[in-house]
Amino acid sequence: MPTFSTKECAWAHVSVTLLGRTIVGLRGFEFKKTVEKEHLYGAGDKPIDIQSGNQKFEGNLKLLKFEVDMLNDAADNANYADILDVPHDQIVITCDYKKKDSDATRTITVSGVAFNELTTTMEQNAKMTEVTLPFLAMNIEYSN
Repeated sequence: MPTFSTKECAWAHVSVTLLGRTIVGLRGFEFKKTVEKEHLYGAGDKPIDIQSGNQKFEGNLKLLKFEVDMLNDAADNANYADILDVPHDQIVITCDYKKKDSDATRTITVSGVAFNELTTTMEQNAKMTEVTLPFLAMNIEYSN
């Protein structure tokens, strides 16, 4: 029986790269792959199989505002209004992570990323401004 550990990965060993740059103002992320599945029914009242359908890839990055400003500046320098206007075929997110220094690095590659919402909020007495950038993607691949 495997040993149970609550330490799945250490934040100190997580690195996210976006547009060729390591994001130092990363506060969190979510990568989500969904496959449509439904029961297949025939004779009787119990399913005879489970059928798969379309796949969907989405997620979000939670960044400090200065990182979002840098993404928008890069978009502007490439003649786009902001990060939302950059074509999805130009954006790839790479996330490398491991539990400890001596472990092998695992990688999540999110390709064809289209950011679809840009909201900036702040509250009184806030020490920082976090911005969550949700996205759709064309694919998410997991590898070691």
